[in-house]
Amino acid sequence: MQPAHAFESTHATRGVVAAPHQLAAEVGRDVLAEGGNAIEAMVAAAAAIAVVYPHMNHLGGDGFWLIREPTGRVRYIEACGFAGAHASISHYRDMGLEAVPTRGPLAALTVPGAVGGWRLALEAAQALGGHMSLPRLLEPAVRFAREGVAVSASQARLTAEKKAELEHVPGFAAAFLPGGAVPAVGALQRQARLGDTLDHLARAGLDDFYRGDVGREMAADLDGIGSPVTRTDFETYQPVARAPLAVKLPRAQLFNAPPPTQGLASLLILAQFARLGVTEAEGFAHVHGLVEATKRAFMVRDRVVCDFDHLTEDPGALLAPAAVDTLASGIDMRRALPWPQGRAGGDTVWLGAADASGVVVSYIQSIFFEFGSGCVLGGTGVLMQNRGASFSLDPKARNPLRPGRKPFHTLNPAMAVFPDGRVLAYGTMGGEGQPQTQAAVFSRYGLFGVPLAEAIARPRWLLGRTWGDVETRLRLEPRFQEGLVERLSAAGHDLSVVPDAYSDLMGHAGGVVLHPRGQIEGAHDPRSDGGAAGA
Repeated sequence: MQPAHAFESTHATRGVVAAPHQLAAEVGRDVLAEGGNAIEAMVAAAAAIAVVYPHMNHLGGDGFWLIREPTGRVRYIEACGFAGAHASISHYRDMGLEAVPTRGPLAALTVPGAVGGWRLALEAAQALGGHMSLPRLLEPAVRFAREGVAVSASQARLTAEKKAELEHVPGFAAAFLPGGAVPAVGALQRQARLGDTLDHLARAGLDDFYRGDVGREMAADLDGIGSPVTRTDFETYQPVARAPLAVKLPRAQLFNAPPPTQGLASLLILAQFARLGVTEAEGFAHVHGLVEATKRAFMVRDRVVCDFDHLTEDPGALLAPAAVDTLASGIDMRRALPWPQGRAGGDTVWLGAADASGVVVSYIQSIFFEFGSGCVLGGTGVLMQNRGASFSLDPKARNPLRPGRKPFHTLNPAMAVFPDGRVLAYGTMGGEGQPQTQAAVFSRYGLFGVPLAEAIARPRWLLGRTWGDVETRLRLEPRFQEGLVERLSAAGHDLSVVPDAYSDLMGHAGGVVLHPRGQIEGAHDPRSDGGAAGA
C-alpha cells in the first residue's frame, strides 16, 4: 500500500505505522504484514529510525510509551535514564560552570533509557500474542547501518547549522562529517559500528545494552571522555511501568505521560479549551483560546513537573474537573496574557502504530537537542543524548542536578479514546511545541471533525522555544485565514509570522486511528521526511 501524501491518510486493514522517516514507517509496516503486532512493529521502526534519522534520536536517548490493549487498558512505560553517579552540582561548580553544558561529555550525563523501554514493550507484546524474534525486528536497522542510507534534507541542514558547535565533540566528526565536511542530501551514510552494536543486541538480547558487553563498552568510552555516567549506573537502570495520566472531555478520554514529562501540560491545555465554548476551527477563538490555555498549563507545569519520585503535588488532582474549571476561568477570550518566559527545546521523533487486533501504540524517542550531546561512543557507535542539560545547578530549583535523579522531559506521547470506539494515537517532536501541536491536531480532528491528514497539515503556531533557540514570542505559519494575525496582534499577542509555509519549527506530527469497524488510518506531517505505511 502506498504511503500517505501531505493531505491524505493511509488506510489499511491489518495495520498502519506512521513515522517521520519513510523507511521507518515501511519497516514497521513489513512487521505488521508478517503477522507481528503494533508493539513489535514499533520496536522495529524505533530501531530503524535511530539509524536513518540520527540527528533526531538514537540508541543513546530516552523513550516513552502509551500502549492501548484490545481490552481497552492503556499501559504507560517510562524509559528515561537518571543522572550518573558523578553528576553532582559540586562536580560542575568545581569546574567553574554556572549551568550544565548543552554539548560534549559533561552534557552526556544521564543513562540512555530507550533500549530498556524496547525490552519492556516487547514483554507486553508477547503477553498479547507477539511472536516476532528480536533478530527479525532489529535486522532492518542493522542493514541500514551497515549498508548505508541516504542523508535526509533535515539531517544535512541541521548538520550545517550545528557544525561549528559539534565538530570538536568526541566522536562527532568521525560519525557525521565524512572528510570533515557536511554530507550532501542523498549522500550514502554508513554507521558500521552502530550496525555491529545492533547486531550484537539482536543475538545477546536488549538487556546487554545495560548489563552486558555493550554496556561495558559504553561505560568505558564514557569514562574515557569524562562523562559522569558509570558502569554501575548502566547496571542499575530499569524502565518503569506506571499508570498514565488521563482526563475525560465531553468528546473523548485523553491519555498522556506523567512526570517527569510535560504530559500534564498537554492534557491541561485541551481540558481548559473544552470549557471555552469554541465551536469552529481556525478562527480567532480557536487559536487564541489554545494559546492562552497553553500559558496557564505551562505555569502549572513549571511549578509541578520533576522526577516522579520527587513530586510534591499530585498531577491527577490538577486534572480534576474543579481544578481545571478554576484554571480555565482565568482565560480572557479578548486579551492575551503577557508571556515572558519559555524553556529550551529539543529534537525528537514520534511514531505511532495500530493493528487489527486492537493494539494501538503512541511512542516518542529523543536525544533532546539535535544530535544530543554530540558525543558518539567509539566502541559502539552510540550517540549520547543531552537530556541532563535541563537540570539546574541551583540546589533549590524544581529540577536540581543530583546523581540518580531524572531530568524534566518535554517528551509526551498522546492518545485519545472516543465514545464511538475510535482510538487515536498522536504526537510530535518540538520541545515546548509538543503540547501545542498536540492541541492543534486533536482539536481539529477530535473536536471539529477535520480529517486526520488535513488536521496535521493545516497551519500551526508555537509559543516559546524549540530546536534549541531563544525565541519566546508567538510564531505562526503564514497560511492562516486572512485577518487572523492582525486580530491576534490587536488582542495583545507578541507575535511574528515565520517565512516557511510548512516550518520545521512547528514540529513533525503524526497520528494513527483505529476505527471501530476494523479500518486503520495513519498520516504524518508534510513538514517531515516521513509518512504512514499500511499493511
